[in-house]
Amino acid sequence: CCNTPQQRYIFNCNSTQMKYIVVTGGVVSGLGKGVTISSMGRILQAAGFVVTSIKIDPYLNVDAGTMSPFEHGEVFVLSDGGEADLDLGNYERFLNIQLSADHNITTGKIYRKVISRERRGDYLGKTVQVVPHITNEIQDWIERVAHLPIKESSHGQQEKVADICLIEVGGTVGDIESMIFLEALRQFQFRVGAENFFLCFLSLVPVLGSPGEQKSKPTQHGVKELRSLGLSPQMILCRSTQALVEDVQRKISGFCHVPAAHVISVYDVQNIYHVPLLLVQQDVHEIFIRELHLGVGQDEGKVHLMHNPDLAEWSAMAHAVDRYEKQIKIALIGKYTGLQDSYLSVIKALKHATMQCERGLDIIWVDASHLEYRPQENGDAGNDSEVLRKEAWENIRSCDGVVVPGGFGNRGFDGKVLAAKYCREENVPFLGICLGFQAMVVEYARDILHWEDANSTEFDQDVSKPVIMFMPEIDKDNMGGTMRLGSRATRFTHPPSSDDDSFSILQCLYLLAPEHGDDGVIWERHRHRYEVNPEFVNEIHNAGLKFVGRDAETGTRMEIAELPKDIHPYFVGCQYHPEFQSREMHPSPPFLGLILACCGDEMLASFLNKAKSKIS
Repeated sequence: CCNTPQQRYIFNCNSTQMKYIVVTGGVVSGLGKGVTISSMGRILQAAGFVVTSIKIDPYLNVDAGTMSPFEHGEVFVLSDGGEADLDLGNYERFLNIQLSADHNITTGKIYRKVISRERRGDYLGKTVQVVPHITNEIQDWIERVAHLPIKESSHGQQEKVADICLIEVGGTVGDIESMIFLEALRQFQFRVGAENFFLCFLSLVPVLGSPGEQKSKPTQHGVKELRSLGLSPQMILCRSTQALVEDVQRKISGFCHVPAAHVISVYDVQNIYHVPLLLVQQDVHEIFIRELHLGVGQDEGKVHLMHNPDLAEWSAMAHAVDRYEKQIKIALIGKYTGLQDSYLSVIKALKHATMQCERGLDIIWVDASHLEYRPQENGDAGNDSEVLRKEAWENIRSCDGVVVPGGFGNRGFDGKVLAAKYCREENVPFLGICLGFQAMVVEYARDILHWEDANSTEFDQDVSKPVIMFMPEIDKDNMGGTMRLGSRATRFTHPPSSDDDSFSILQCLYLLAPEHGDDGVIWERHRHRYEVNPEFVNEIHNAGLKFVGRDAETGTRMEIAELPKDIHPYFVGCQYHPEFQSREMHPSPPFLGLILACCGDEMLASFLNKAKSKIS
């Protein structure tokens, strides 16, 4: 590959063989491009292809790391430490692959790269312009990242170069921010050749009026806008509450210059796992095979699989989810409960765990700040606060278990501490993640060790018992990409008690997850600036909250804390974010343990006994 000032990345080997499927959206945002493109990838994998994926976000931020969850939903952390759009989480979960920071392209990254080259003098005195320099950089980035070998499982070691690269363009056609990316893609279709480029357009078909008439005009206008930019879609995916009627399908076909068979109905289904099945029913895979010449030169067995994708296991899972009769009720206590996408991976991890236990999931959202006692100040304001507090606590008491996920900032932290105290004292299954883990440590220090002023230095710099401290190597001045990020190793080093047959609850659960290995070391993803203060570890550990897992590098960073099983059914916290590696077929062990405990002590005990037998 060439990477000189005079030459762009040019891939001589396999370059012409890479196939690109691009999905853009129109009319409105939030139609589900991420789920749609992930479903396409799932079908192609079932047809025997290796698939990778790229998300284009047109915002000027370099990455999603500094954005508020209220702005953009959760920040999804990748194994290499990249902080990315939540759609990369959809790709990783559906496709069971590992992506990198480079798989999320932003305007900020592109401009930073071009300006950096200009400052070095790489352009040899040329006037640096949007076209061709920015558009070329976008194309080079896509082509380079498409050829990066990917791991085909969340913990796998084998890497393969993909056959097909899926590209999602964020936002909607017509947005000023995305114009340059669409122009780059217009040029890119000629760079790679028509037989290697397939453009899809996802649009809304609203249903209006009492007769429930489906309207095609928004889709027509969206396609018109896209074609005016030099891009003509080869497939139109129509989002609607109902299946697309034949007359509307023909109308969209006629006005938008695509075959009727390429107008795909993506209507509301009972759960998102039905979407790949919905696309297969409409022969989306056959369209890809035909238009991208995917079957050329393949042996008979591969061709048969291509035309008959093996989705049997996926189909069984999708239909099983619809039939669960028993429900598990989980209180999710957080700061950003106003936007559920802020905790999307946590929700998915809970869902995966309940699916494994053949249960439905009912999430009760609790604002952590509502759990805190606030003296009535005056009039209705104080009364309203007390009403919210009572309602929040009633919600928690009605639940089978509690999750306190990660977050930043002081608001609601004392509420999380109170929730940990309630669960510990009432034997309610509890899982604390990142800040939730720190909250349970603070609670234990305050209530059991009687350090009433124990706190995190994030909230009180002058506290006398700083049980949670700022990590010494972290940059205090710059926020973007400066936390402890990405996949890090944790070793189970300290059993809950001195008994020879004493095993950590989480260690047992990880042993039964084959994707994590069985050598006592696990790899999970992190995103934090604060950690348990090593100065207080021994006192807290000896008082009963056992730090059973510590970082494998130094052994001084606390990663996992839990109460022994004979004291509490499930009181577990982890500094890392296990939700980011949870998969439909392989639920995250900490979440699975929580749900097993919620189902009854017998189910969790059965799992733990299996693990102990394996160790023996």
